[in-house]
Amino acid sequence: MRLLLTLLVIAFSFYAFFDCARTAQEEVLKLPKWAWLLLIFLFSSLGAILWFAIGRPKRNPGHGSGGRGGRGKIIPPDDDPDFLRKL
Repeated sequence: MRLLLTLLVIAFSFYAFFDCARTAQEEVLKLPKWAWLLLIFLFSSLGAILWFAIGRPKRNPGHGSGGRGGRGKIIPPDDDPDFLRKL
């Protein structure tokens, strides 16, 4: 049981570290990206919890591609002004 808990903490810390590393610098909140990476690396579980609580940008699942742009819904071609402009 103790081994399972240890593996879960390590996995959570790795996930937080790589999530922070993949996040664009402009989207990171409160601290610079390098500071978050260092915090997660040095204080694994505490740094990971802080990253998810206050450092990670809020992602909007209602938009396409994970909140990193996109329209959010599919528009048929006859209602899409960009498509109609190209005709």
